[in-house]
Amino acid sequence: MEKVNIIQIGIRHEHASGKFNSLKKRPDIFNILGYVDEQDFCKSPWLTEFFNENNYAEYRKLTLEEALNFPGLEAVTVEVPNNDLVPIALKCMEHGLPMHMDKPAGEDLELYKKLLDGCKAKNLPFQMGYMFRGNPAFRFCIRAVREKLIGDVFEIEADMNHCYGSDIYQEYLGKFSGGIMFNLGCHLIDFVVSAMGRPEKVTPFLKSAPGYPDSIRNNAMAVLEYPHALVTLRSCSRDACNTGGRSVRIAGTKGTIEFSPVERFDGKSVEIELTLPEDRGLFPKGTHTLRFPPQRDRYEVQLQELMQVIRGEARSSYSYEHDYLVHEVTLAASGYIPLCSK
Repeated sequence: MEKVNIIQIGIRHEHASGKFNSLKKRPDIFNILGYVDEQDFCKSPWLTEFFNENNYAEYRKLTLEEALNFPGLEAVTVEVPNNDLVPIALKCMEHGLPMHMDKPAGEDLELYKKLLDGCKAKNLPFQMGYMFRGNPAFRFCIRAVREKLIGDVFEIEADMNHCYGSDIYQEYLGKFSGGIMFNLGCHLIDFVVSAMGRPEKVTPFLKSAPGYPDSIRNNAMAVLEYPHALVTLRSCSRDACNTGGRSVRIAGTKGTIEFSPVERFDGKSVEIELTLPEDRGLFPKGTHTLRFPPQRDRYEVQLQELMQVIRGEARSSYSYEHDYLVHEVTLAASGYIPLCSK
């Protein structure tokens, strides 16, 4: 299999080191040509405490122009700080480069639409870095909702709570009026929109956790309304259970799905509890524990798909239109815009 020549543009996004590590784990499909340190041209806030320059020490450091014009370059990962993601991705699109771009897709929906429209017009593979796309438990849930394994869904509850990061992280969240819902809620919104489609209404609740000023919106909730369902998404950066306490619960007229933790990378399986009051398809009545293959890496499945799309071996699992809708709902859930009816 011919490797994809790839460059990472940006090393200061919260997920930049993790994304680069994911590329390094697959030398069979990716040839890493180098990386770009964005500190000279990106001026938006970035989070210093998750930055690890040593992670890139063995690779060639490039300027942005060198990267965009690198001979034989076939793809990029865009890992600059949040509000620089779309402007830099636009440059990549203009150079005809397939890309994986991290989240969230900026505070300007129209600018993001320009990026997506440009990629679609050029037939460029474009992939958003929402963290649950390669998670087999979430994939099962999407299919279960769509195929009505648990009947008609009337309720989803999920959270992105954590307790990592110092006061530097809390101050970083304060740089965005949408706070933690803007920064992290998008991962769950991608999942919900995949399973349920476009909501009729979105109501944000943006608060601060105890001990923090109102300007630091690190305790947030959003309610997504569907014709016969309510989806409640929460995220707080001061949950003592940290990421291990994150949970998902889906209730339908014919059963429920619950799981926590929602991901793990310790060689053990994520376990879903499926409860059915009657036989449903292949599942008999009762409570079942479903165990999924362990993930060794959060982004490996996504990045492998990107390679396959570039090589013409697969179609993207997500459309440009889906990615636009996810961000439209994210901005509504973060208080930036109202959700317009369609």
